[in-house]
Amino acid sequence: MKQTQIIDERIFSKIYLIRGQKVMIDEDLAELYQIENKVLKQAVKRNIDRFPLDFMFELTAEEMKSQRSQFVTFEKKRGKGQYSKYLPYAFTEQGVAMLSSVLRSKRAVEVNIGIMRIFVKMRQMISGYKELLEKVEKMEAIQLDNKSDIENIYSIIKELLEPIITKRKPIGFIK
Repeated sequence: MKQTQIIDERIFSKIYLIRGQKVMIDEDLAELYQIENKVLKQAVKRNIDRFPLDFMFELTAEEMKSQRSQFVTFEKKRGKGQYSKYLPYAFTEQGVAMLSSVLRSKRAVEVNIGIMRIFVKMRQMISGYKELLEKVEKMEAIQLDNKSDIENIYSIIKELLEPIITKRKPIGFIK
């Protein structure tokens, strides 16, 4: 159980939001599959027809630059230069699922099952947050309605304690 939680956390930490999509980077996937990134990229290139743009896309130099601080894997020292000269691939959930059929190893299948479970958990968490947000918004609306009611009650009490007409003509006979 504890080992599974550690693996889940490891996978979860490697999911990024790029172009409005939850993706995993090729180097992180290669690490999880315990293969070289070069092997992963070769397998993808040999089967590129299985990876349309909604399954996988290559990051632009601009995206790479802006995301570099998020990607711990890019900070690793590499041979001659610090950073890879090739732009990384970003795989969506469907692209990750397709990788298991391309790589065809037992490890790839096991890792993909773990990744798919994490994506499902993320969707469940998001739907739970949406429900919570809706409840909070309803409470805020009720509170705003109650606020105006409380202000009305306060003003009535204030009027009763401090009458508006302070100088009245005395009632009765004047001598």
